[in-house]
Amino acid sequence: MQFLHTMVRVTNVEDSLRFYCQGLGLEEVRRTENEKGRYTLIFLRAPGDAGGEVELTYNWDPEEYTGGRNFGHLAYRVKDIYKLCQHLADMGVTINRPPRDGHMAFVRSPDGISVELIQEGTLPPQEPWLSMPNTGKW
Repeated sequence: MQFLHTMVRVTNVEDSLRFYCQGLGLEEVRRTENEKGRYTLIFLRAPGDAGGEVELTYNWDPEEYTGGRNFGHLAYRVKDIYKLCQHLADMGVTINRPPRDGHMAFVRSPDGISVELIQEGTLPPQEPWLSMPNTGKW
């Protein structure tokens, strides 16, 4: 397993970049704008660190974040998403967003923290995951 990123929702891109980049010294490594989804993703990393990143998510439509909603999720790259999801399901963990595409799934910790699992590469879709619906929030 490899730690990938932590996502934080932000309300002002300029103020956030000033804090994370000018204040903490992180560097922007990539940016994605999704017009259909109406959001911007900005990934930051400490200089010289090939490890985990901070993903700043800016939703274009104003939203007030309460109850920790500004914190999004943890993300891990995994060797076999199907095997790990089955292991978690066997432990009684709800798979909130099953790995229908062989690439991504979401589960929640006992404290309600959303955890994204991302397959290293992509596996072909397979049952029972392919037909499994989303459950709850992720």
